[in-house]
Amino acid sequence: MATSPSNSTALIIGASRGLGLALVEEYWKRGWRVVGTVRGSARTGLHDLAAKAGGRVEIETLDIVALDQIAALHDRLRGRSFDLLFVNAGVTNNPKHQAIGDVATEEFVRVMVTNALSPMRVVEALQDLVPATGTIGVMSSGLGSVTDNASGGWEVYRGSKAALNTLMRSFAARHADDSRAFLIIAPGWVRTDMGGPQAVLSIEDSIPRVVDTITAQSGKPGLRYVDYLGQTVRW
Repeated sequence: MATSPSNSTALIIGASRGLGLALVEEYWKRGWRVVGTVRGSARTGLHDLAAKAGGRVEIETLDIVALDQIAALHDRLRGRSFDLLFVNAGVTNNPKHQAIGDVATEEFVRVMVTNALSPMRVVEALQDLVPATGTIGVMSSGLGSVTDNASGGWEVYRGSKAALNTLMRSFAARHADDSRAFLIIAPGWVRTDMGGPQAVLSIEDSIPRVVDTITAQSGKPGLRYVDYLGQTVRW
């Protein structure tokens, strides 16, 4: 755990488990103060982390598909400043490898709304909490790359992450004169509930390097689509 105190603060959206929880823990270990969000009132891994974090990890409630909850979170955080706003929340369809023509309309809408529309609503609503020196990022995937899609599979998930990338690019274009760093992060294929047990990376392989990459990009205006090692991902 970092021994030197930090005045830096992060807001991590979607932090009850998996990569989001690991992000909160990594920033906490590095001396940051962190606010993480969970859905609902059930106890999560974030609650366990907050209990041992000495007041440096706070928990807020947010379901990112609920517009009223996004607005309410903004009201609760009004007046605070975050060096990093990072939106991690996301889902996939089941079965993951279902061809697009076989996907139910309701399932397609659920994944697209959760993975593309809702993260951008959060970014739009909460961006004013991030100062001119701050960073705004979203968790995407290498599967969101149109250029690198040579195998198919995960078609709805791929489409949702490609949509998220495009919408984030549009956001950055509308803020071309902004001094903040905008990041789209591909964390690698990680062993989580979504990634599955066959994935090549552990959370411990990925997340510390994701944080290193975010840190390295801090203070660099404009949008970058990079992987957990800081390498550019093709659009």
